[in-house]
Amino acid sequence: MELNNIQPADGAKHYKRRVGRGIGSGLGKTAGRGHKGQKSRSGGFHKVGFEGGQMPLQRRLPKRGFKSLATPFKAEVRLSDLEKLPVGEVDILALKQAGVVPELAKVVRIILSGELTKKVTVKGLIATKGAKAAIEAAGGSVA
Repeated sequence: MELNNIQPADGAKHYKRRVGRGIGSGLGKTAGRGHKGQKSRSGGFHKVGFEGGQMPLQRRLPKRGFKSLATPFKAEVRLSDLEKLPVGEVDILALKQAGVVPELAKVVRIILSGELTKKVTVKGLIATKGAKAAIEAAGGSVA
């Protein structure tokens, strides 16, 4: 193989259709643009979603919903998750290492869901009123 022999694979390249090049081409005169009107003229087009002055669809529909940017940094932990942990002292680092909360989590909240029978010391986490009561009832503490 030589550099002067290299050519693209069959079907890889094709010629661009040339419009407005006379009657014989089949795309002469108006060049497939029809007659008159904004779309027939050079530079004559409009922005996406424009409906000729009618109120566009994206403005006719009501605004709805909200996606919080803080979501990836918040996490919830159940009491049943704390029960499964092999450690007695629970903080964000212990939860991340155990794979209970994602690595991005910065704020972790303990919620009252499931049973807690073992003594657990919670540090640096937020606990709901019911979860705090359940942890203290099991002999643990929330700091």
